[in-house]
Amino acid sequence: MKALAAVNIRQYERAVESLQDYSRAVEMGLQVVLRDRPDFTVGAQPAPHDRLGAVIFGTDQGMAGALNEQVLSYAMAAMDDLNVKREDRAVMAVGERMMGHLEGAGQTVETVSPVPSSVGGITPRVQDALMTIETWNREQGLNQIYLFYGRETSGAASEPHTVHLLPLDQEWLLSLREQSWPSRVLPCFTMDWDSLFSSLIHEYLFISLFRAFAESLASENASRLASMQGAERNIEEMLTELHANFQQQRQMSITEELLDIVAGFEALSKNGRSPMP
Repeated sequence: MKALAAVNIRQYERAVESLQDYSRAVEMGLQVVLRDRPDFTVGAQPAPHDRLGAVIFGTDQGMAGALNEQVLSYAMAAMDDLNVKREDRAVMAVGERMMGHLEGAGQTVETVSPVPSSVGGITPRVQDALMTIETWNREQGLNQIYLFYGRETSGAASEPHTVHLLPLDQEWLLSLREQSWPSRVLPCFTMDWDSLFSSLIHEYLFISLFRAFAESLASENASRLASMQGAERNIEEMLTELHANFQQQRQMSITEELLDIVAGFEALSKNGRSPMP
């Protein structure tokens, strides 16, 4: 189990690393598109601050330590700080155990997504999450979306993390527009501007969700590895203690037998009998 958890951590870390070039390509595409429309106002539609949608990542399996509890506590506190009432939150839980923790905390869960069992299973779950977010936006008018998940920090440690997925960060988009192009040849495009911009934003959302899934899975396996290492240390400590108790009991038994022999010898000597034939 320890070896499997360690291998899983590495494969999800590689998945996150593989997103870097993909993310950079999307950012460069946005840079070109936004530069073509210098008068374009990013994020013209304001986000309502009294309602939100949240995707909260947890686990389907046990032996993950206190990961679910930590992410739950962090997410609930963050949403409370935003002054959004619980009935005004649309929540998607990733993992059956996270759903149970959310309902136990009094938070209604609208939909539940299973946790991917491998890197190959992340993409279908990302597509499901995107469909859920689009449904929230279309049917409930939600365009303020947050992601809450555990992120591996170092070794087998992890901590809760949040991503403000929507609305898009205006300063980030404006900074992309102002960046200098890495070469002297400026790219151009022929397709419809709105369609291209929408496609690039969709790719950005896909990358953000994929990263959240991969980092959450790496964090889960890191927590599971830490739990197993802790259990292994506890077993070793218990074995050491049991071995010491066994040695102590054995020594006490030998000592009692020797004392019985000495007492018998002394009793025979006092009666004038020779203890030897």
